Amino acid sequence: MAACGDDEKFPLDSELVHPCFFQDESFQPGFLETVKDLQKNGVLQDVVLEVEGRQFPCHRLVLSVASPYFRAMFTSGMAESRQKTVILQGLNAAVFKEILSYIYSGCLQVSLDRVQHLYQAADLLQLDYVRDTCSSYMDMEVGCSTCVDLYKFGDLFSLDTVRESCLQCIYKHFTKVSSSEEFCSLSVDQLTEIISHDELDVKEETTVWEAVVRWVQHSREDRTHHIPSILPHIRFDLLTPRDMVAILDHPLVREDPGRSTIRNVVNESSNLKRRHGMDTLEMAIIPVYGSGQMTDQMVFMNPRAGEYITWSHRPENYEENPVPIIAMTVTSDNDIYILQEVTENIDENQLNMLKYNHARNRWEDAVIFPIFLPKPVNHVHYSLFLVEVDRILYFLAVDSYNTGASALVHIEKYNQHVDRWHDCSQLLIDKVTRPIGDILVVSSGPYIYFLTNAEMHSYDPSQDRWSKLTPPKLMPGICTATSLGTEIFCTDKQFSKVMAYDTESAHWRVLPGWPNRGPDRAANKYPCLFVLESQLHVWLETCVMSTDTVDGSLVFVYDGSEGAWRDLNATLPIKDYDTRVHVARFHLPRLTARGLHEDT
Repeated sequence: MAACGDDEKFPLDSELVHPCFFQDESFQPGFLETVKDLQKNGVLQDVVLEVEGRQFPCHRLVLSVASPYFRAMFTSGMAESRQKTVILQGLNAAVFKEILSYIYSGCLQVSLDRVQHLYQAADLLQLDYVRDTCSSYMDMEVGCSTCVDLYKFGDLFSLDTVRESCLQCIYKHFTKVSSSEEFCSLSVDQLTEIISHDELDVKEETTVWEAVVRWVQHSREDRTHHIPSILPHIRFDLLTPRDMVAILDHPLVREDPGRSTIRNVVNESSNLKRRHGMDTLEMAIIPVYGSGQMTDQMVFMNPRAGEYITWSHRPENYEENPVPIIAMTVTSDNDIYILQEVTENIDENQLNMLKYNHARNRWEDAVIFPIFLPKPVNHVHYSLFLVEVDRILYFLAVDSYNTGASALVHIEKYNQHVDRWHDCSQLLIDKVTRPIGDILVVSSGPYIYFLTNAEMHSYDPSQDRWSKLTPPKLMPGICTATSLGTEIFCTDKQFSKVMAYDTESAHWRVLPGWPNRGPDRAANKYPCLFVLESQLHVWLETCVMSTDTVDGSLVFVYDGSEGAWRDLNATLPIKDYDTRVHVARFHLPRLTARGLHEDT
């Protein structure tokens, strides 16, 4: 072919070349795998990074591609670009090994004991993915035992999401958190930020004062001079006169040289706004039926306080008919979850989980997830349960209605780090020698307990293992169970007696049942045990046997010192209730703003 010019010839149309673009899908994974092998085998390494005296041979090109920090180091004419060995300051050797593992593999392992060091290293080396992953991990690991430490770290590195999650946890669990050693390590600015907030879940303002006292006394010589700047954030006008006198007579105030200033601060306090916890009340939650069908209504009750509120569990954006609640749980963090069927595709085994947003006072979609069961959920072949252990949700399904010789207890746990449900060890129950009857699932401490009329098993999440226990042999017809402290309580369909299982000693004891029940009175529905304000309660709907008519509801509380049940004379509104009761704490002003107060 001639050179380009006037005489250049162009191909005929039939000779036109049509360019095509091809993508080798295996190139990038293969390239990364090859680079990892080069590092593993120590081939073509051209620089040694030294951290805390430990040497890491590496490739300048790979480091420069992964990190802007190394790219600047090796390409900008810095002295390190010509050195065979480069010493890195301010890094932990073990953490840097994890960083290199990520650079050469794209995989990152994060743990709570190392995440802060890993974040700091990623921040220095400008590794955005590692930094963002660590931040997300910290946000998910916020709990009572971690919130103060993570709050301080989030505050130092301006991690707004982590910081806000920690503050919400501290507000929510202030009484417990403020008693910890970590709380006393807060700076004065961090302390005042926390105690000045309206959302503190405290019943009395003295709890805030006592937290301040512990913080000051932790390092009294260095912190006493901060007292005048801290006290304006305590709402002394919410205290009783007796508490005020006690505070003014406290050694921190009485013995301080600036006590006249402190007394003025105390006496001039004028913040009358109540804390969140001062208007928070534990309420029992009972779903409501109507014409034999589940409605979107719940009744919230606290018989001792005389509070009865009807409220809807339907999210605001839902317009379809009410969807039945098939499982419900209240976590140790007071998060409320309910499971409902996904009705759009009834042939698919999917459940919709809703979570109650306390701050916004509404139900919101949490997650839709598949469940791997052989038949659709809405065919009612399963008993379904949702429980929580150590801030992890567990979903249990029991195919108790099948005609086979055994029943399978299917269990999954929710991994919030990857937003997925994972299978756990299953339990197989013999149905031939021992019919199942009613099925109960309850969590107590670090275990999940499975009870039937003739079987009892415990599941240990840490070992992913089931263990067989002794069932309540003196009670063949158990229908409800709950846990309080280290004990599990259950009763039969007529509330004839209550049996308590001590999870530490593995022994049962018998408690009395329905007191002063008349000969013509019976339970119209199964009774339901629940724990309200750290006391064992039972709720049951009663009927007159001769006429088979409902004559009201009873709520009893168990007095451990007397060994007897006491009638609370509850006036529960007359409705068609479900037989499941759960308990959660609610902010009454928010709840009543959307709910309907019932006359008592």
